[in-house]
Amino acid sequence: MEKVKITIDGIEMEVPKTYTILDAAREAGIDIPTLCHLKDINEIGACRMCIVEVEGARGFATSCVMPVAEGMVVRTNTPAIRDARKVTLELLLSAHDKKCLTCVRNKNCELQTLAEKMNIDELEFEGEMERHPIDDMCPSIVRDPNKCILCKRCVAMCKKVQKVGAIDTMNRGFKSVVGTAFDKSLDDVPCSLCGQCINVCPTGALSEKDATKEVWKALEDPTKHVVVQTAPAVRAAIGEEFGMPIGTLATGKMVAGLKRIGFDKVFDTNTGADLTIMEEGTEVIERIKENKNLPIITSCSPGWVRFAESSYPDLLNHLSSAKSPHQMFGAIIKSYYAEKAGIDPKDIFVVSVMPCVAKKAESKREEMNVNGLRDVDAVLTTREAARMMKQAGIDLNTIEDAEFDNPMGEATGAAVIFGTTGGVMEAALRTVSEILTGKELEKIDFEEVRGEEGLKEATIKIGDMDVKVAVAHGLANATKVMDSIKAGTCDYHFVEVMACPGGCVNGGGQPIHDAKTRATVDIRGLRAKALYDADKNLPIRKSHENPVIKKLYEEFLGEPGSEKAHELLHTHYHKREYFND
Repeated sequence: MEKVKITIDGIEMEVPKTYTILDAAREAGIDIPTLCHLKDINEIGACRMCIVEVEGARGFATSCVMPVAEGMVVRTNTPAIRDARKVTLELLLSAHDKKCLTCVRNKNCELQTLAEKMNIDELEFEGEMERHPIDDMCPSIVRDPNKCILCKRCVAMCKKVQKVGAIDTMNRGFKSVVGTAFDKSLDDVPCSLCGQCINVCPTGALSEKDATKEVWKALEDPTKHVVVQTAPAVRAAIGEEFGMPIGTLATGKMVAGLKRIGFDKVFDTNTGADLTIMEEGTEVIERIKENKNLPIITSCSPGWVRFAESSYPDLLNHLSSAKSPHQMFGAIIKSYYAEKAGIDPKDIFVVSVMPCVAKKAESKREEMNVNGLRDVDAVLTTREAARMMKQAGIDLNTIEDAEFDNPMGEATGAAVIFGTTGGVMEAALRTVSEILTGKELEKIDFEEVRGEEGLKEATIKIGDMDVKVAVAHGLANATKVMDSIKAGTCDYHFVEVMACPGGCVNGGGQPIHDAKTRATVDIRGLRAKALYDADKNLPIRKSHENPVIKKLYEEFLGEPGSEKAHELLHTHYHKREYFND
């Protein structure tokens, strides 16, 4: 790789010619402030916070887009630069809704952090503020344009990474705003509700629809038996909300924190994931044998399901009819568990802690109920669960570990890896392989479907059969798969799709990190490693060997795919149409 010699703030260094000044500065340990920059996604030099002086150049250079050159001399911290950055920031703040203490992003806001770093203690500019209505009609996401700084990071994520384009910049000049087509709510446009826009927003302009008040109310109701279940990816991230290193597996502390809050039972959604594998795996086997509606595509990512309903309604018959793990588990809690515990299902309130904001909308779908009772009553993101713990004075750093409650607390390693891209596929293959061949696998790690590649393809030998599989994460990669199915150019048997890049470990409800951390730390890789490590250390690593699941079928469901299983654990999908009124 061709390199060039440059000098930044007196530091001589040799860097790849493809670097920008910002890349080089970060490598040298020099902190240049940014707001609009999102590495490889939004590199537009719009906010002007990252300006630097380049010797011999006229005016300031925008470091996030200016390429390095041989002999370049850069200064990042001169009086003129500091003054210019401060004026730029003050102008942004003059048009910003500065309700910091009551903002969901208080103390985790890049705008607030920069204001503190630049010692802004008063504003010289008090311009007029353009007031915009808040969009809180969507069950998953709240948009507050009054906190938006027009960095366009959310727009770039939606258009470039997810290839959805549900939001864009509207109008010009002072009236510019990030909005939707015809100024509709996010719930009324082809938005997948994946929440990736929230994770890249530097302020509180985008956030999840809060469910904490609803959950507190249920916990305070003596007539309610309140049960909480936690998704696999949550345990690999919730510690970050308490200052733990990225990728810390905080399972026991998370369980202890939830018990301290006051939940009557703390169950593991991984049990639901094992159940999903039994139902979905049976469906895979049946479809392969019948050569019908292939490839079969996973349906546990609600953002992906919503996207398919909007963009590929003619291919919905390819989706598995299995509900997602937390919805399945909710249905079981309000039937099998209720029966075992002698509790009226109407008195059970099920809370799911998920890494995903789309799960909030999923839980409210008309199809997600049995006998008039919703499978899941409320969904909290990882962030919301952490906020509730902090409200209750709980610090995960000091609390003693606790175990999930029985009889629904036992799960396998296969279920744990549901939280990362390729995990559902690998979990299914472990079970499908052994059921089809009747033989124990010699090697249960299907490394062919692991990794960060956006679209992974593999041929798995199961007995005498070559099963062709694909794993896609991020909706741009899902589009590639669906287009190939539509065109008849692929011969897959089984496809896993996750709406979020990296899978649930990078879900829209996970802890938010600033742009610099996102650029320099492999956040989703570290979280995924925590789940794979947990899988390796569990005594049971195949879903069909989970004793809780075996007992559930023996005592209640009969067998995978039974009539009762379909009544409780399966669903259907429908075409979504917009802009018809």
